[in-house]
Amino acid sequence: MQTVIQLTLTSLQIGAVYILFSLGLTLIFGVMRIVNFAHGHLFAVSALLVAVMLSWLAGMGIPILPAYLLAVLAGVTASAALGFIIYVFGFKYFQRDMVGSFILSIGLVLLLDGIFLEIFGGGVRAVPEILPGSVEILGASVTQQRLFLCGMAVVITAALYWALTYTKLGKALRAVSIDHEAAMLQGVPYSRLALAGFMIAAVLAALAGALIAPISIVTPVIGADYLIKGFIAVIIGGLGSIPGAILGALFVAVIETVGSFYLDPTSATITIFVLVIVVLQVRPKGLMGHG
Repeated sequence: MQTVIQLTLTSLQIGAVYILFSLGLTLIFGVMRIVNFAHGHLFAVSALLVAVMLSWLAGMGIPILPAYLLAVLAGVTASAALGFIIYVFGFKYFQRDMVGSFILSIGLVLLLDGIFLEIFGGGVRAVPEILPGSVEILGASVTQQRLFLCGMAVVITAALYWALTYTKLGKALRAVSIDHEAAMLQGVPYSRLALAGFMIAAVLAALAGALIAPISIVTPVIGADYLIKGFIAVIIGGLGSIPGAILGALFVAVIETVGSFYLDPTSATITIFVLVIVVLQVRPKGLMGHG
């Protein structure tokens, strides 16, 4: 029983990051009907800046928690700025163009990989523990840092769901996601909404990167692994579906955790891809996809 509880808690910890990452991917697809492979770099730049700035601020004698909060603010701001730039000078011209946006995002991946390696170098960066210690839940142990990660993921996801359900902006984003032409006929400003959706996705990726930095090894290519798992999650859940992204992220996290425990990480990854094929054979648009 203790093993089951431990695996469940580990799955939730991993799934928390996948959820935040996947929500951004599915939001971009739902509003703009594009696939953004550069999304992982918005995640990576936030994690990298948290690692760099936290070390610098701590060296100045600033306590670890305030230093971390300042570093998170810097990382999220930088990711939002990068997201704004690549939207205005790139994706703005390829809305609802799957082929064009695919080619553009691949080019951005190569460009940003080179820039990150030039600025941050190729070495790994370790972020010191922000919340030391651990707690026991039903006999299973979980670190306070990972518990904080799960809690923040729940709060952010709930806030996004509330915003999409009850605010004017959220309702407009949902309307555009369902039928953008009908929404435009009703006076919905599609271009402004596309920018808003893209920026919300950038902030979600930045928050995920900032939260994962203290419990992971940070490198310039950290976003690549999360990008693959994020796309798997949204494909399983259904592209454009917020509940589907959450369900798909948890699905991937559970398979990865259980598979790694009973088999090995490689076998767990193969199992994920096999299950994706099975799911798509039964539900080609994903478990909660539209249409």
